[in-house]
Amino acid sequence: MTEPDGALPPPRAAWWREGAVTATAFVLCLLGGTVQVDGTLGAPPAAAYLIAVVSCAVLPLRRRAPLAALAATTAAGVPVQPLDFLLNPLVMAPALIAAYSYALAARTERRAAGAVSLSSAVLLAASIPLSGNFSWQDASRVGVVATFPLVAGVLGRSVRNRRAYLAAVEERAQRAEESRDHEARRRVAEERVRIARELHDLVAHQITLANAQATVAAHLFDSRPEQTRKSLRELVETTGHALDELRATVGLLRQSGDAAGEAEPAPGLSRLPELLQSFRRAGLEVSVRQEGTARPLPPGVDLTAYRIIQEALTNVTKHAGTGSARVRLDWNRDHVTVTVTDDGGDARTAPVASALSDRPPGYGLIGMRERAAAVGGHLFADRRPEGGFLVSAQLPLTRARDTARRTDAAATAEKNREKTGEKKEEEWMTDGATGGGRNGGGTAGDAP
Repeated sequence: MTEPDGALPPPRAAWWREGAVTATAFVLCLLGGTVQVDGTLGAPPAAAYLIAVVSCAVLPLRRRAPLAALAATTAAGVPVQPLDFLLNPLVMAPALIAAYSYALAARTERRAAGAVSLSSAVLLAASIPLSGNFSWQDASRVGVVATFPLVAGVLGRSVRNRRAYLAAVEERAQRAEESRDHEARRRVAEERVRIARELHDLVAHQITLANAQATVAAHLFDSRPEQTRKSLRELVETTGHALDELRATVGLLRQSGDAAGEAEPAPGLSRLPELLQSFRRAGLEVSVRQEGTARPLPPGVDLTAYRIIQEALTNVTKHAGTGSARVRLDWNRDHVTVTVTDDGGDARTAPVASALSDRPPGYGLIGMRERAAAVGGHLFADRRPEGGFLVSAQLPLTRARDTARRTDAAATAEKNREKTGEKKEEEWMTDGATGGGRNGGGTAGDAP
C-alpha cells in the first residue's frame, strides 16, 4: 500500500494538538499496562513504558505518513503478550488513533478498509493467550481488541465523507454565487446595450435631421433667404421634438418603479406617414410601395419595422448624398419584408452628405440587426452593384416564443418614451411611387 497524502493543519495549532493527543495516548497506554495477566492491577512494568514510548513517538507523524504510523503502532502491540501483560484497548490507544488517522486520510475506501483490517487481524492474533487456557474473559477481550481498530477506521472514514460532503456543498454554493454574479453582470451589459440602442433610435434620428436642415440653411443663406427661413423653422421644430424625446427617455431611466399614468402606444407602421414627413422636411423625397395585403403585426415586430425604416432613412440622409429614397413593404403569408433603397449621390444634397459623411461610423446597422434578431427575423445590408445602398429586413408575422418577452419589454419601454407632436396622415400609401426592389441602395454608413 502507498501512503496517502494528509492535509496539514497550521503549524502552531498542529503542535498543540499533536502534543495533547500524544500525551493522552501515552497516559492511556500506561494505564493499560497496569492490568496484569492474572487480572490484577499493579504498577506498569518497564516494558509498558517502552511500548508506550515507542508507539506514541510515531503519532506526531501520522498526518504526513499515516500508513507508516499505523504499521508502527500495530507492531508495537505485538510483543505485549510475551512481555507478561495484557493487550487491552487501553494499550492499543496509539494504534486506534493511527487507524482513525489513516482512514481519514486514505484516498479510497478500499485502501482504508484493507489497512485497518490488517491491523485488526495482527492485534487479534497478538491478543490470544499463549497458554492453552482460553476463558470467556479472554474471548471478550480478544473480540474488543479486534473490533476497536475497525470502529476507529469506520469513524475516520465517516468524518472524511462528512468533510467531503460539506466541501462539495460549499463549492456548489460558491459556484452558484459566481453564477449569480455572472448573470447579474450579463444582464447589466444587456441593459446597457438596450439603453444605448433606445437612445440611438430616439435621439439620433432627430439630431441627424436637425443637422441636415441646418446644413441646408447655411448653404442657401445668401441665395434663397425664404428657403433658409423655412429650413430654420423646421430646424426649431425638429430640435424641440428631440428635446422632448430625450427628456422622456431620461425621465424613464430615473424612475425607480413602474411609470405612473397611461403610456402612449409604441410607434409602428401606422405612424410611418409622420416619420416620412419629417424626412421630407429635411429635403429627402421618400416614396412608399406596398405589395400584398397588410396585416396587424405583434407590437414588438411593429416597433422593429418602424425603427429599421427610421434608421435606414437616417443613414440615407447622412451618408448617401441623394435626394430620394424608396421604402417597400412585401407582405407574405408568414413574414413581412421591409426594404429601404437609394441610388447614391445627387448634386442637390451634396452639401448635406459632405457635411455628415466625414464622421466615423456608428452603431445603426448593428442596432438594426439586433432588433431584427430579437423578434426572430434577420437583416441584410450592403451596397448595390448599380450604385447606392440596400437595407432589407425579413420579420415574422408571429414572434418566436423565446423572444416574446424581450420584444414586449422593448415595446413597453417605447410606450413611455415616445412623444409625438405631428398629426397623423390619413393615407400614407403613395400611388405611382417608384418600385424599390430588394437591391436598392445608398452609400454605406449608419447613424451615430
